[in-house]
Amino acid sequence: MKLTGEMLIGARAVRGSQGVLRAMNPATGADLEPAFGGGSAADVDAACLLAEVAFDAYRAVSLESRARFLEAIAQGIVDLGEVLVERVMAESGLPRGRVEGERGRTVGQLRLFASLAREGRWLSATVDRAQPDRKPAPRADLRAQKIPLGPVAVFGASNFPLAFSVAGGDTASALAAGCTVVAKSHPSHLGTSELVGRVIQKAVADCRLPEGVFSLVLGEGNSIGEALVRHPAIQAVGFTGSRRGGNALVAIAASRDVPIPVYAEMSSINPVFLLPAALAQRAETIAHGLIDSVTLGTGQFCTKPGVVIGIAGADFDRFRAAAKANVEAKAATTMLNSGIHRAYCQGASDLGRDSGVEALSTGGVSAEGSYAGQPMLFATTARHFMESSKLLEEVFGPAGLLIECSNTKELIAVAKHLNGQLTATLHMANQDIELAQELLPLLERKSGRILINGFPTGVEVGYAMVHGGPSPSTSDSRVTSVGAMSIERFLRPVCYQDFPTELLPEALQDSNPLHLWRLIEGKLQQQ
Repeated sequence: MKLTGEMLIGARAVRGSQGVLRAMNPATGADLEPAFGGGSAADVDAACLLAEVAFDAYRAVSLESRARFLEAIAQGIVDLGEVLVERVMAESGLPRGRVEGERGRTVGQLRLFASLAREGRWLSATVDRAQPDRKPAPRADLRAQKIPLGPVAVFGASNFPLAFSVAGGDTASALAAGCTVVAKSHPSHLGTSELVGRVIQKAVADCRLPEGVFSLVLGEGNSIGEALVRHPAIQAVGFTGSRRGGNALVAIAASRDVPIPVYAEMSSINPVFLLPAALAQRAETIAHGLIDSVTLGTGQFCTKPGVVIGIAGADFDRFRAAAKANVEAKAATTMLNSGIHRAYCQGASDLGRDSGVEALSTGGVSAEGSYAGQPMLFATTARHFMESSKLLEEVFGPAGLLIECSNTKELIAVAKHLNGQLTATLHMANQDIELAQELLPLLERKSGRILINGFPTGVEVGYAMVHGGPSPSTSDSRVTSVGAMSIERFLRPVCYQDFPTELLPEALQDSNPLHLWRLIEGKLQQQ
């Protein structure tokens, strides 16, 4: 498939006229071909209007047709083969194994949502039949199901060019729910986005769906994204990126005449608590695994463990020494783009200048002029950590901060001080159960996923996964952006009162033509 540098507005390929954009290879600093034409507000309007026109027709297609559409996208991505892998590597600096793994995850997500769409359980079909003879007042016939919100805007992420991008989890879950999608390319992944976008465009045509089911826009700066969120046709937004970017979109969405939800995954330092007995038993082993997790993917995972909390003593000193040595053994590796590299260098520099923070160790030196991120390890006291709000901010890259507590009471105080997180981790042994029981209620309120004796990098795509949490980790702690439950973001309930069968959705008809499990008179049954 040849790249053209065009946007995809419904069934058309459109050359933008507002400036020229080029993706760059972060490993070499070289610009990549082709040049892409930047879109305009008029292009956004055309895409959004098509999505609005297509919405009712798309949400009315059968669940089986919707599932086959998602499967066609998955197969199309597989069929791109080396063309896609090589372009992702060129635009991201990511190694082949990581890219192939992410492609597998993306395809797996699409197939999971195809299965979910086909199953229909997410419709939450509910029936309370009429009770005309009920005293003191009769009950109407009440039936409810969930319906899709409407056209959804999806923003491609910088750190996952496939799994959180054009055909990533936001798009897959929105399409499964019955929403049409207008996606925005991340400027670092223009070629990758076009390749995947053309796969979706072809699947729309092959499945004989309305052309406005999917469009792909791009542009310089923030104007295209802002126009997308402001457009009255858009009814929800999926975003993965910085806290500043996410909060800006939330503010725009809230200022509309009709506000809409923005599901933004933004910022997390993913605390790791080292409980005393676990440290005594395996300080060095934990340190090795932790530094591998901190530096995985050059620390550019939203679930990277950024802070590590333990109690002062000989065992914490062992851990600290082992972590220091493991960092020194790590090489500097390429970051995703110049902006992320610049922000990482600034964040690490700020830590180094903090008088209450000690620079413990650094890894391999970056080549001059490259966008490689140098692994770094810092340390501070619990008291200083709780006095400095700056230390709650994420440093996106291969840096970690050790927090030394004087006692158990101070460790619990640090847990209380934390803000919202995607993950929290406890390393513990059987002797730590009592302390873990005290920490657990605090961490449940602070995070969306809690791990025992593991490391948070890596998010399984399944039915039980939660990739979300209280602010600032996300803009809405009630939902997840990964896994089957993420479909809930793009649905809302509607009740149908005293409807004739001919007007009822299939999911609510007495004959149950979809063979769904339904809640009937408060009891779950398939009839």
